[in-house]
Amino acid sequence: MPQIAQLADTWSSQVFWLLVFFGITFFVVGNLMVPKVMSTVAERDGQIAADLAAAKAARDAADEQEEAWRVRENENRAAAQAIVAKAKDEAAAKSEKKLKAAQTRIDKKLADAEARIGDARTEALAEVESVAVEAAQDIVKTLAGVKVTKPVATKAVKEAMANG
Repeated sequence: MPQIAQLADTWSSQVFWLLVFFGITFFVVGNLMVPKVMSTVAERDGQIAADLAAAKAARDAADEQEEAWRVRENENRAAAQAIVAKAKDEAAAKSEKKLKAAQTRIDKKLADAEARIGDARTEALAEVESVAVEAAQDIVKTLAGVKVTKPVATKAVKEAMANG
């Protein structure tokens, strides 16, 4: 193979050109490409950091708004419960007032009815007494043949009713 035989004659020039091309490549990559890549990486890192800071600030703002909403919600709930309690108290007071008025009317009607019953009882007792007096007069007249006066018969009936 003739290529291997030429190697001894041309190796120094090949090594020289190899070093020249590697040097140029190292210079181009090291001085032109790497700084651009590094600036892109640094810019990306800065953008990520800025995005993370913005996300944290947005989360903190959302947390503050949520806490403010919770405070308002609790205040609104407390106010609503106070309104409900007030309405219940007012309704209970109105109901109690109506119940007292109804109870007063019922008590008055009951007292009137008891008075009427008492009057009716008195009238009935007076009627019973007068009927008893007349019956006693008739019975004594029929059985004994004696006429009893009304005051005597009334006195006898009253004594009998008081004992009986």
